[in-house]
Amino acid sequence: MSKQIDQIEELTQRAVQRVFQSMISMEMSPAAPAPLPQVPVTQIIASVGFIGEATGVVYLYVDVGFATMIACRMLGITEADVDGEEMVNDAMGELSNMVVGYVKSHLQDGGLSCTLTIPSIVRGQQLSVEGAGNITKRVIGFRGGDRHMLAEILLKESKS
Repeated sequence: MSKQIDQIEELTQRAVQRVFQSMISMEMSPAAPAPLPQVPVTQIIASVGFIGEATGVVYLYVDVGFATMIACRMLGITEADVDGEEMVNDAMGELSNMVVGYVKSHLQDGGLSCTLTIPSIVRGQQLSVEGAGNITKRVIGFRGGDRHMLAEILLKESKS
């Protein structure tokens, strides 16, 4: 199991860096996970799961300001052109789909067949995700300029 979670952590790190570079022209570097802010801010958590010979979920945590910036860059618009939460949610769902799609593609290249779930978005303050049962969890911090992001991986332990 530790080999599989290590592989998925490495793939997720590469995926975040490549997707951010290609989709929003932003360098994201691995960094220590940033603590929750003292003053509650609205977070967006975008997630996509993968099911099959490898089963898990990748969650991407950003604050709403960073999510809005991501949406604007992906769509080539200004913040004034953002038409509500749905536009930002859609962009974050697509971003998470691209990140986890990269992971899935490389898992399949390595012989682990799996399919993706649909993206999900959660908004709130001081949110965290907890796994139930036999779950291995990894958290990777990223920094792009003064922006922070967390990628959290929950991997179901295989029965073999």
